[in-house]
Amino acid sequence: MPPIPDHPLRYKLANELHARPFPTLGAPCRAIYLAIKVAKDAVNRDRGQDMAHLISLLDRYGAAHPQPGATHFTTQIGRHRLKWEQHTEFVTYTVFLEGESERVFDPADFDVLPGDWLAQAPGVRVTSALLRIGARPSDQEISEQVNSWMVPESMAVSNVLDEDAVVAADFRIDPAGHQRFAVFVKDGVGERRIGRIVQRLCEIETYKAMSMLGFTRAQSVAPRMAEIDGELTRLMQTMTAVDGVEEETLADLLQVSSELEQLSAEMAFRFGATGAYEAIVHQRVQVLRERRFLGRQTFGEFMMRRYDPAMRTVNSTEGRLESMTQRATRAADLLRTRVEVRRSAQNQILLETMNKRAETQLQLQKTVEGLSVVAISYYAVSLVSYIAYPLTGPLGLSKGMLTALVALPVVLVVWLMVRRIRHHVEDTGPDL
Repeated sequence: MPPIPDHPLRYKLANELHARPFPTLGAPCRAIYLAIKVAKDAVNRDRGQDMAHLISLLDRYGAAHPQPGATHFTTQIGRHRLKWEQHTEFVTYTVFLEGESERVFDPADFDVLPGDWLAQAPGVRVTSALLRIGARPSDQEISEQVNSWMVPESMAVSNVLDEDAVVAADFRIDPAGHQRFAVFVKDGVGERRIGRIVQRLCEIETYKAMSMLGFTRAQSVAPRMAEIDGELTRLMQTMTAVDGVEEETLADLLQVSSELEQLSAEMAFRFGATGAYEAIVHQRVQVLRERRFLGRQTFGEFMMRRYDPAMRTVNSTEGRLESMTQRATRAADLLRTRVEVRRSAQNQILLETMNKRAETQLQLQKTVEGLSVVAISYYAVSLVSYIAYPLTGPLGLSKGMLTALVALPVVLVVWLMVRRIRHHVEDTGPDL
């Protein structure tokens, strides 16, 4: 029996589940992280520029190139390891450096990415971070170190993955322009688990930053939405309180509906992407399996206090925009129905007026027909009389008597002819 044929995408889809593997890291080490995004319409960007920018960096280090069309790539650049990933809206560069630097969170670590190369990036920086991965000292020492490295007011510190590590971050941008993450790893923790922790921290920061783009968009459209809402309320009040302005109000409502539909189309992708990014942030925090560290706030609590309100604002703006669009559509439909009913009533009155005019014309036509019978009969009687005058002698009749005798038959014949013509026209219709 020959083997059953495979679906053309079977291997591609199976391999996709194993793409983008976690890095393997040993403590101590460091990492720098950079996410780049095209400022506008990043989804439709030229992805070839992303690849060209990566190859430019690889050529500087003499490193091998990725396969054409690749969306992720890991290689060695000098003494360091580079991980590159291409996403729907952005690309990320992660460079892992061995050992600890003399200065904690040293901005000089970013020198592995040349300045002139960064200036040629096909986009702008969404976020960048410095990560320090070291051995786990005592809890007191961890507390003292993170207090000296980060801003205590916004700092989140947690035991993660069954207390195999402690992670800390303050989610603030330092003077060098980077976020800071510290990871303290217990002895004996595997390199893959350390890599998963670092990867998830980078993802939390990236997707948090990307979802906050939706928050800024929501803030930017809020004033205009308030103006449209007021205009919509005014139009609806006019619609119910004032008669005779339906068509003008309908035109204004249609303009409002058009603007709302345009706003919805412009915001649809950003709101949808924000919802997806928000879900990823919460999922990544959840899989860390946090436990409280010395009474500090956890990453989940930080997100609940600082991040979730921004996401609720986005969700509220999305719901409000959808509600306003539906209100404008319903009001326009209602007003359009009123206009159509009013026009139908006007058409009915017009038809009744036309019917009355037709009846009047019919009566006038009948009057004209009667006069026509009289006129035709007069001339017909005169003509017949002239023809019959020679008979007055043999018949012994006077001209007046002869005229009287022929008048009645002539009138009757004329009347019958006119009536027959009218019935023929009514049955067949007038010729056009």
